[in-house]
Amino acid sequence: MSGSSLFVLGGARSGKSRYAQARAEAAGGNPVFVATAEAFDDEMRDRIARHRADRGARWTTIEAPRDLPAAIDALNRSKAVVLVDCLTLWVSNLLLADADIPLASRELCRVISSFEGKLILVSNEVGLGIVPDNALARAFRDAAGQLNQSVAATAEEVVLLTAGLPLTLKPREA
Repeated sequence: MSGSSLFVLGGARSGKSRYAQARAEAAGGNPVFVATAEAFDDEMRDRIARHRADRGARWTTIEAPRDLPAAIDALNRSKAVVLVDCLTLWVSNLLLADADIPLASRELCRVISSFEGKLILVSNEVGLGIVPDNALARAFRDAAGQLNQSVAATAEEVVLLTAGLPLTLKPREA
């Protein structure tokens, strides 16, 4: 089985998750959702429950709030279509855990490069807004922006979603 990787970027409520899910479902195979979110409050618990319901029983869900590369690597060479949503929350989790984000990012890109199967990753584009007014928010923006650049360079295909419309930034080579 040869691999293919798709990186889907967009702002909040841009349609990126819906687009990524549609692409995963169109790919056939066994869809696996790798979730990076953690439910710390009722609003987030409700949001997670709605997303699970939207995906339906066909999907398997794996939670990987911090060790994302290992979770993806465990699915390598399977018949699964793997959808990771989202890298932005993963960076937040790592930042709050005081983890080595550049090392984790390199490991993620290594796993993406060696993945044999269909892999779709979702992330927020964080570089279009104003400069945050506090150090933690700036550190997050910088880490997420660097990760997005690395993943975009690694992925075979990159699509930006704006207002629900996909714009291919890096086409998959035939």
